[in-house]
Amino acid sequence: MKTRMKGFQQKAEKKEQLLTGLVISIVLLRFVFVFIMGPMPQDAYYFFYSQHPALSYFDHPPMIAYLLSMFTTVLGKNIIAIKFADTCTTLAGIALFYQLGKCFLEGQKLTNALYLLLSTLMVTILSLVSTPDTPLVLFWTWSLCLIYQAIFKDKPVYWLWSGIVMGLTFDSKYTAILLPAGVILFLLLSPAYRRSLLSVWFWLSVISFFIVISPVIVWNAQHHFASFKFQGASRVNDTTGIHIQLKYFFGLIGHQLLVVMPVLLIAIFYYTFRVSKKRQFSFPRIEPKTLFLLCFFLPMICGFTFVSFFCWVKLNWLMPAYITGTILAAGYLPRKWVTYQVYLSLVIHLLLVVEIILYPFPVQSDDTWFGWQDLAAQVTQLKKTYPKTFVFSADGYKTSAELNLLMKGFTYSQNVIGENALQFDYVNADLSVLHGKDALFIDSDPHFKNEEKSNQPNGSLLHYFSSVKELQPIIIRKNGKAVRKFLVYYCSNYAITNL
Repeated sequence: MKTRMKGFQQKAEKKEQLLTGLVISIVLLRFVFVFIMGPMPQDAYYFFYSQHPALSYFDHPPMIAYLLSMFTTVLGKNIIAIKFADTCTTLAGIALFYQLGKCFLEGQKLTNALYLLLSTLMVTILSLVSTPDTPLVLFWTWSLCLIYQAIFKDKPVYWLWSGIVMGLTFDSKYTAILLPAGVILFLLLSPAYRRSLLSVWFWLSVISFFIVISPVIVWNAQHHFASFKFQGASRVNDTTGIHIQLKYFFGLIGHQLLVVMPVLLIAIFYYTFRVSKKRQFSFPRIEPKTLFLLCFFLPMICGFTFVSFFCWVKLNWLMPAYITGTILAAGYLPRKWVTYQVYLSLVIHLLLVVEIILYPFPVQSDDTWFGWQDLAAQVTQLKKTYPKTFVFSADGYKTSAELNLLMKGFTYSQNVIGENALQFDYVNADLSVLHGKDALFIDSDPHFKNEEKSNQPNGSLLHYFSSVKELQPIIIRKNGKAVRKFLVYYCSNYAITNL
């Protein structure tokens, strides 16, 4: 019997070692991606932020800019430094997640929570693509650690620290407003802790929160509240009159299944329902620690799910919710399902290796890491042929941001032809200095059918230039196959008076 039990124990230990090895392999693959993956447009755009310091920016608060500025100042202005900033920030967030998990779980359940989170594509995206979500998740998790100490450990001074860190969370992304909202919701639903709403320390946290976010408020006040309007009223107006679109809802479900992985996503919703049903869907009856987890998960999930019936919800918008959602699910999910999640994750990450290195399936979008260096090199050569021109693009921000990252000199955006250009509207915004100059217009064609000229120039060009001549397009190849195409136009005599 002892021999048999020892055999079972050894087998279990080997399975545990294998699972741990698989998780470590996924983490190591992310480190490899740092060195082999090219710059995403988001990397380039937020690096553009960092090169032009400000209290805040048009479409987001400033934290991602400060983060990238710190790392690129130390490690150099290159794509590896940018991605290393994302990776280090995400690892810090994982460490805080583990500390938060210890407040609710122990033993194998705590390990399950860590393995589940590390196996998600969410962590891969946060580690490799510069977005405001990278510092957002870090400070969101840190805030939860501090709030837990203030509430459950009755450490009043932690209210002050939590207010500061919640402010840093808001300085990362505006969706962080759901963090203090979650605190208030939990306290309102918890008779045992409701008195905290009247404590001096709680209100000190509120004051410290507003002090820390004051740079964002000041920037908005100086710029007619442009950022608040863009992220608030303008997005609401975009949905006005739009009918229910089920494709947006199913799109949300589809990309969340990919980002979080099916095992974890299904587990989160299943156990949330089971816990709520057990308490007859009465939140005050739910055990306080479970209620705490739900208050920082359900509002964001329910809110964006509702929005998804009317407009497209981006895959990263729900990421902070999965911090407490994962801890909740890990408290109930059997180990075998954690193993299934890790195996699936490893397969997907190995496929990513193939895609990044060999690029067998070209991305028909500008949201790709491939080809930007080649584009920058060819545009640099064009500049030598046409030395007195300025360069601009008009695809939102992507091509302009990439060229600003990879080329010398300044690349303008679509504000040159009278279109809104996000942060480019606030950097080198005096277009009068371009009056009378010639330009090279670089126009991405992600859905190209051939390698020929388009013979259909952007109609807006002729409103701002006296003449427009199409040059040979720039073709980016992989293993001899054309995978990206950029149309090129030589535009003469820019007329600022038409703006």
